[in-house]
Amino acid sequence: MKESVALSNVKHERKRQDAKWGEQNHKPSTWLMILGEEVGEANKAALEAMINGKFQEDLIVKYRDELVQVAAVAVAAVEAFDRGKWK
Repeated sequence: MKESVALSNVKHERKRQDAKWGEQNHKPSTWLMILGEEVGEANKAALEAMINGKFQEDLIVKYRDELVQVAAVAVAAVEAFDRGKWK
């Protein structure tokens, strides 16, 4: 089965995060704070894209970008869990 564009984007974002931060092995509570911050950015992007009750096509793309980051952070948290090396 061919990988979806969304999953490909998440995989690319995970690689970008690892290149920037290296392997991260946070405690679950820290991962949830990081994930919450990313969800907040997605909320902000969605709110900023809404003008007069309609999403603006040129602005809503940022919302999708933020969702990819949310998914990538969630995957990073699962990877850290699976490694079992929490700090």
